Amino acid sequence: MLFVAIVLGVVFGLLAGGRIANLLSAQLRFGALIIGGLVLRVATQWLIDQGVDLVDQLRLLLFTASFVLLVVALWLNRSQPGLLVAMVGIGANGVAVFLNGGYMPVYMPAAELVGFTEADLSPTFHVLLPEELGLEFLLAGGPLGDIIPIVIPFLTNVISIGDVLLAAGVAWFLFSAIARGSSDPDAGVVSLWNAKPRAETAAILAGRRTGIDRPVVGGSGMGPGLGSTAASSTVGAIAGEAAAAPTWGERVRSHPYVRLARDARFSAFWLAGTISLFGDRLHQIALGVMVLAVTGSAMQTGLVFLAATLPNLLLGPIAGTFVDRWNQKHVMIVSDLIRAGLVITLPFVVEVNIWLVYPLVFLITTISLFFRPAKAAIVPRIVRREDLTPANGAIWTGETMADIAGYPLAGVFVAFLGTNLALAFWVDALTYVVSAVLLAGLLIPPAAREAGPRVSGAIGAFIEELREGWHFLRGEIALFQNTIVSVVAQLSIGATLALMVVYAERSLSGEIIPYPESYAAIEAAIGVGNLVGGFVVGAIGARLRKGWLVVTGFAVMGLATIVLGLTSNELLAIAAAVIIGIFNLVYVIPSQTLFAERTPEGMMGRVVAIRSSIVMGSLTGAMAVSSGLADHVDAGQIIAATGVLTVIAAVIAALLPAVRDA
Repeated sequence: MLFVAIVLGVVFGLLAGGRIANLLSAQLRFGALIIGGLVLRVATQWLIDQGVDLVDQLRLLLFTASFVLLVVALWLNRSQPGLLVAMVGIGANGVAVFLNGGYMPVYMPAAELVGFTEADLSPTFHVLLPEELGLEFLLAGGPLGDIIPIVIPFLTNVISIGDVLLAAGVAWFLFSAIARGSSDPDAGVVSLWNAKPRAETAAILAGRRTGIDRPVVGGSGMGPGLGSTAASSTVGAIAGEAAAAPTWGERVRSHPYVRLARDARFSAFWLAGTISLFGDRLHQIALGVMVLAVTGSAMQTGLVFLAATLPNLLLGPIAGTFVDRWNQKHVMIVSDLIRAGLVITLPFVVEVNIWLVYPLVFLITTISLFFRPAKAAIVPRIVRREDLTPANGAIWTGETMADIAGYPLAGVFVAFLGTNLALAFWVDALTYVVSAVLLAGLLIPPAAREAGPRVSGAIGAFIEELREGWHFLRGEIALFQNTIVSVVAQLSIGATLALMVVYAERSLSGEIIPYPESYAAIEAAIGVGNLVGGFVVGAIGARLRKGWLVVTGFAVMGLATIVLGLTSNELLAIAAAVIIGIFNLVYVIPSQTLFAERTPEGMMGRVVAIRSSIVMGSLTGAMAVSSGLADHVDAGQIIAATGVLTVIAAVIAALLPAVRDA
């Protein structure tokens, strides 16, 4: 897998107009630690395989030392894109090896799934995990072991989550290093052994402590800061000679998505959120299957998802207000760790008392309410203003990728686990821990906090801040009207989500694609549309007026929803679902960007949370009402009716200057 990652990183780096020679200028610190850790790791394993008893007796010490050297070295180089991710991967594998006395644990059912037998495992490095999923499995670091079966031809293997992260980090680093242009601030710095950085780079780094609005991380690809030596020399060069036309490679490297991928902070921030979403999809499916298997009741299974929805409606604004009072990076880290602890207990709670699941799920979602506004508040602080739209597009794309790939993979994994569903929850808990570690390694500028009137007392201050957020939203006509129009759009989304299963079963003919395959196909089609929409808006959205994107998104999504509700043809329904997915993001991303641009940093959390609560109330209400009507009215007709409402909302938005001209 690591070899494939290396190939992919090199290939995409070359496609981005880079050169292999750029690897020689990669700005790495303490290269001796990296080389020493790699040599110690390989040499220890080789000597053990050769039967050297002394080394075998010291395996735990030697392996631990090698992992520690690599983790420390990569931590010191975390400003380089991908290396923080690689560090987490190596650290995860190191913990698994340490917990097993110098051996890597393997889950034999996963190995058997790809055709391996116990004889195929290395007796000098592998040890079997307990097949019974319980406390012994957890204490052996089971979720960190080789538990992921890979059945792709020529890549057949069983790997760990650490292996996945290591491969992703290495590929990311190689891509960024090779795609580096000669004008990048760290280009030409031969520093595997890191003597000293170039003067230009030193000036840029020094700018972190001066008048630069946002720190410039070496190797991030964000360019030199204002007032730096590099910036001055660039101005001089432009003044002295005509600027040459950009080469193909320069145009590729300047693309917003490529620029963000080469930004060490944003790429790690993006991956932290995306990987935990994959885990969420896994535990959502596993939880539904587990509760249904235990209770045999569809109603009790439905109560789980109701419990997961209610906090968004009831507690969203409160959470956002607290987030604005706290350090948002710390909020995200603590939220991840608390959710990890709660999720890991879910399988035990199901066995003890099924009714305890509902408050636990409610609590997990409540903690997520603190995470989301903190995430929204941090994005404007780690990317440049002109990159806000593509950054939000990239985040939505990551979330969509989690939907498109996460749900099918979750289904396969749950089917593979059979009755051992506990592992799904423990893997999800691990993704939260990975996210927390990635976030802990990020250097994020502090939020600007506006001084304002405060009433005495903690409760009074809280109420005052919540009221300030609401008054700000009401006072910003463009933001408030955008919220109201979005409420109408959510009626369509809520009804579609609630009725999709009934619609696929009762409204579609089943002649081309039978039920339930048709249901799965439509859900996947919406995800594909979201993916396309995220890419399109991220790539070109910055050049278009946000207001007209919102209006267009409403209008086309509404028309597609009408077609979806009225057709009985599976292929036409799938096409309509793709269009719904695309134009859902055509209005969502510009709306999110508009809020990021017009909301002060110190109020971002509570304003976003208030808006989310209002919009979520509309979605929840639509789901409840449409589900009740579906027993008396055709599900397709209900969906079509909400599409008509969305088209009407588009017309109203086009007539409102504050929305249209935003």
